[in-house]
Amino acid sequence: MTYSARPIDPTLADESVGMSYLERLPRRMVMVYLPLAIFVFVLLFPFYWMAITALKPNAELTNFREYSPFWPSSPTLQHVRYLLFETSYPSWLLNTMIVAVGSTILSLAAAVLAAYAIERVRFPGSRWTGLAVFLAYLVPPSILFIPLAVMIFKFGIYDTKLALIFTYPTFLIPFCTWLLMGYFRSIPYELEECALVDGASRWQILTRIMLPLSVPGLISAGIFAFTLSWNEFIYALTFIQSSENKTVPVGVLTELVRGDVYEWGALMAGALLGSLPVVLLYSFFVDYYVSSMTGAVKE
Repeated sequence: MTYSARPIDPTLADESVGMSYLERLPRRMVMVYLPLAIFVFVLLFPFYWMAITALKPNAELTNFREYSPFWPSSPTLQHVRYLLFETSYPSWLLNTMIVAVGSTILSLAAAVLAAYAIERVRFPGSRWTGLAVFLAYLVPPSILFIPLAVMIFKFGIYDTKLALIFTYPTFLIPFCTWLLMGYFRSIPYELEECALVDGASRWQILTRIMLPLSVPGLISAGIFAFTLSWNEFIYALTFIQSSENKTVPVGVLTELVRGDVYEWGALMAGALLGSLPVVLLYSFFVDYYVSSMTGAVKE
């Protein structure tokens, strides 16, 4: 019996794989460059608007008929000078840094111990405990106002930076614990079992094996915790009263808005300067952040 050869469909004989369909320039422009350009524009335009508003004189802020809204005709640093030398903004910036660093350190220390116990010790109900920890992060902060306020007044730390350093971990620890649980889960158990056979204690395993291998995860959790602490507004507005103890988000809003008068130049300068530390933090640790998002240790 003889069989006749059928012609091969050219579309089925295509041996191209991967991203080769983007080799043509028109398709690459539509599929890659155009979405990327839109994303970059949407991401960077707020910073550009803050920068040009901070550099505009007061006469150009609202007069769009005679001046361009997208470029300062007569750039000036009067708003930055007013913000730094005639307000308490430097102390707000220092307070925000102290509060963010202190709450991040406390949260990471507690989250490391909690995540290691839940993921590696394997006690009964560990999975449900991990789920409960994550659900605690979803609790609205407004519900915790009354119990936290009672504790703050009893400890006598109202209107101090300690009030924020001790309250921010209430929402930072659950998030950091959930993040580190996923990272610890990706580390091979054989490393820990070999250390146990050699006589290492749990503390030695945590400090000499788990933590060195979890540096990307720790940096990622630290960046998130620092960012959330830096931008937090509700607790800072509630537990801080004096101007010299305020953080940047609260101080800029409460001190630079007088009734219905908005000092837009100083507001934008304060927002822009307040965002720079977070931008620098991400730029320095972006490699660790990406590695923590793409995977941890491979066997």
